[in-house]
Amino acid sequence: MSEKPIKKPTILCVDDETTVLSSLKEQLKRTFGNEYSIEIAESGEEALEFISDEIQSTSELPLIISDQIMPGIKGDELLIQIHQRYPDTIKILLTGQANAEAVGNAVNKAGLYRYISKPWEAADLNLTIQEALRRGIQERELQSQTKKILENAEAFYRFVPIQFLELLGFQDSDYSRVSLGLSVEKDLTVLFSDIRSFTTLCEMIPTDYIFGFLNEYLSHMSPVIRKHNGFIDSYIGDSIMALFPNADSALEASIEMLTVLKKYNLERMESGNVPLGIGIGINSGKMLLGTIGEPLRFQTTVIGDTVNVAARIESLTKENRTHLLISESTKKRLTEPEKFKLKEIDSVSVRGRITETKIFDVELVKEI
Repeated sequence: MSEKPIKKPTILCVDDETTVLSSLKEQLKRTFGNEYSIEIAESGEEALEFISDEIQSTSELPLIISDQIMPGIKGDELLIQIHQRYPDTIKILLTGQANAEAVGNAVNKAGLYRYISKPWEAADLNLTIQEALRRGIQERELQSQTKKILENAEAFYRFVPIQFLELLGFQDSDYSRVSLGLSVEKDLTVLFSDIRSFTTLCEMIPTDYIFGFLNEYLSHMSPVIRKHNGFIDSYIGDSIMALFPNADSALEASIEMLTVLKKYNLERMESGNVPLGIGIGINSGKMLLGTIGEPLRFQTTVIGDTVNVAARIESLTKENRTHLLISESTKKRLTEPEKFKLKEIDSVSVRGRITETKIFDVELVKEI
């Protein structure tokens, strides 16, 4: 079976005078026929019908030339209707009678490109159309480039926490100025969580399913963090590291994460999969946010004793057979600590620190 030829983009000419229409078509075919299909319509109604039947499904409409004075739909009215459906189509209005109101109407409501009086000069019309088509091509290229830039920006946003850059003092128009070695100190709350016995789980899961399994789990946890005004600084295997502006948001997010996990586990068990257990550790205090690496490859990161302690606290959840532990510094920053059932665990020595750290179990979620 032979392939159907690719249909050329269409230039549509509309005029109720057949002799004028034929003359216009022949002129345009001589100049533009190699690259464009020249089509005609004898009324605004016929033009709209043609567009509905042909253009919408099989071709492009880069340019339309329409007479103004026609029975039924007038030229300016036709161009307005077409503009509503095809705003990128370039519109040229022809008329033998100067009609400032119609021209103004077409300019304001249809984005009219040019108004040309009848009878027209062939060279003038051809030049006008050439310029119009060239502008149309440039605009489509610009739109394509803009779309690609936006797509690249969206991809960039998936890899780099925008909230992190904002904490560094950058806004949308400033991201190109992000450079190596930037740093700022902030007082924040950091949350660490990971899946219990993840290595053992991986041994039970086919290798090609591990990423799917992780992404499914993370798709349940990540939205909860965003819901409570936090943002994910990084995924480290099965672990999540998230930052919050305050302790209340971090603790509320943690409790909801465990609630969501309980529902997710019911779904897993119904499908014959083992339930998941996670541990969450929260700490609050000053930390350094900045960029590290080398000129050709760097990333954002957060460092400091506050971050290290949060990771250590998360590791203690397993030893204490609980799901959620917070530090004393986090407890002190809670605006309404009485909302939570907090039970102090004996002060513990966190590896890497000389002074002991008071740890609190959140009893509200211990049974999850």
